[in-house]
Amino acid sequence: MSAPLRIVFLTPGTGGWYCGACMRDNALAKALHAAGHEVSLLPMYLPLQLDEEMLDCARAAPVFFGGINIFLQQKFPLFRHTPGWIDGLLNHPRLLRRVARHSHMTSARDHGELTLAMLRLEDRRFGKELDKLCAWLAPAPPDILCLSTALQAGMIRELKRRLGGVKVICCFQGEDTFLDGLPDPYRDACWRALAARVRDADALVSPSAFYAGLMQQRLGAADLTISVLPNGINLAGYAPLPVKPQPPVIGFLARLSRDKGLAVMVEAFIHLRTVLGHPDAQLHLAGAATAENLPLIEALQRRVAAAGLTDQVQWQTNISRDGKIAMLSSLTLFSVPAIYPEAFGLYVIEAMASGVPVVLPAAAAFPEIVARAGAGVLVPLNCASAGHRPPPPDPLSAGAPASAVSTTQGWAADGSGQDARTAVARASCPPPFSLSHPAATKLTASDAPAAGLDPRALAQAWHELLRQPDPLRAMAAASRRAAEECYDVSVMGDRFVALARGLLGAKSGQDARTTPCPAGDPCRPTS
Repeated sequence: MSAPLRIVFLTPGTGGWYCGACMRDNALAKALHAAGHEVSLLPMYLPLQLDEEMLDCARAAPVFFGGINIFLQQKFPLFRHTPGWIDGLLNHPRLLRRVARHSHMTSARDHGELTLAMLRLEDRRFGKELDKLCAWLAPAPPDILCLSTALQAGMIRELKRRLGGVKVICCFQGEDTFLDGLPDPYRDACWRALAARVRDADALVSPSAFYAGLMQQRLGAADLTISVLPNGINLAGYAPLPVKPQPPVIGFLARLSRDKGLAVMVEAFIHLRTVLGHPDAQLHLAGAATAENLPLIEALQRRVAAAGLTDQVQWQTNISRDGKIAMLSSLTLFSVPAIYPEAFGLYVIEAMASGVPVVLPAAAAFPEIVARAGAGVLVPLNCASAGHRPPPPDPLSAGAPASAVSTTQGWAADGSGQDARTAVARASCPPPFSLSHPAATKLTASDAPAAGLDPRALAQAWHELLRQPDPLRAMAAASRRAAEECYDVSVMGDRFVALARGLLGAKSGQDARTTPCPAGDPCRPTS
């Protein structure tokens, strides 16, 4: 029997709204702990906001690189030398949560300065904060340190130097959207710094083959190997209802923002009710919302009222886990028509775990999840008259050997849908796509407008599915089956441990970033 691993997750918190990455890290950490490993979950910047029970040890850990402290240290050199008791006061979780409510007031320039400083950590601007982290880790150095986002890559070099033989796994998840939102000159400088810093990691992982290819392209790093580690969730509590309530309910569960396609969702529902003839259909919109989202929410509520549908649309913000499970199980269909290149979308597998068919854009990471599972339909971008395209059967069986090289397509760096090629270590579960696979839809510049999915196309997909109860029931069953087989957090835990043991077992001097995984299933133990 293999010895247990000592694993530390360093996870940026949000302080006030639910974050998919935080929930993913917490679920994975708890699964690994239950499997007998020694696991710590350390919050960074702000406290973690979770919708389920936190890993016990995380409650006792301080917030590292506290948001107030690093902001002041960036702006005023005096705060780089303040005593620990002052830092402790500024790092109090209650104060950090209060400040997090006003994070939208921080200027884009400040975000750019802080991001670049974190990617250039060796300049010692935040040396005091790095010292605190290393002092916490040094008494029992981890075997594996997992960084929740590649934007933390600036600390890898120094952590490896101070902690000896620690192996660092660095996760990609949505960095492109954040970096592209920074002002000049920080945007380009941060991209260049990130391209250099990710090479310090022992392994790079992405939740989808699509996003691995996108980041490889954006970083200008064709030689990087990025292992695909699909996200997983704790399935406890999720259960399909044997009989769906009437009238039909269409649901959305994600951040209530324009980027997630909230406006598209509302317009599609209005079209479904007023043009396509579903007078009884209802809409349930739920998810995290901050002050910066309120103007959009209020504008859409006025739009719904003008259509006379206020009583048919339910809104819920910052919903609890129990509320989320109850909401999902009540749905007939689920959509999040994100208008940016989504790296994965944890909400998709939450809906699948509830036995709800999904209707999503035929782009980004969605085909890898939906088409393989037969869990719903994919709607072509910018195609109001085409309706939906049912996912084709997958020619690869779950147990078929998978190549170590994959090609994925979807939104490219400029939204044009250019091919993104990447060498990725692939699991037997999704993603199994290649250029020859019919579900790997090629998107041209004319197919992928900045506005994303046409609301009329989304409404048409709902309309056709609601008229076909038998396919709807089959998709519901396939959704739940795929969640159990491929997206349970225990499956993700097995893959993570296999990757970690591969790094620890690598021969001295071998570069784990460019060493391909063996043929077959590289992310699940063979014994």
